[in-house]
Amino acid sequence: MIQVGGILGALAVALGAFGAHALKAMLETSGRLETFETAVKYQFYHALAMVLVGILMQRAGEDAAKLLGWSGNAFAVGVIIFSGSLYAICFTGITKFGATAPIGGLLLIAGWILLILAAGKLA
Repeated sequence: MIQVGGILGALAVALGAFGAHALKAMLETSGRLETFETAVKYQFYHALAMVLVGILMQRAGEDAAKLLGWSGNAFAVGVIIFSGSLYAICFTGITKFGATAPIGGLLLIAGWILLILAAGKLA
């Protein structure tokens, strides 16, 4: 979990830098700079959340660890679907990719709820 969070975090930094420099003119011309920044932000926030989940998993009992595992998986898949759909819109201009973003958003919310439930079992 920590490794996946680290990979997603590194990719978020790389994509953010790439977007701010190499892609900025293209994203501004297409009106997608804000969309790209949203994708990067959500990816990075949830990369950090996955690192936290991984650390908590090392200290958790069996019940909490199971919930934490589900939480981390929801974060990972949610990022792929949510941020991925926004990146797809930015790079292709096909706005229909946006139809999948709410599914990713729901998975991200589910990840946070599972983290809350797991925290209740850590005490």
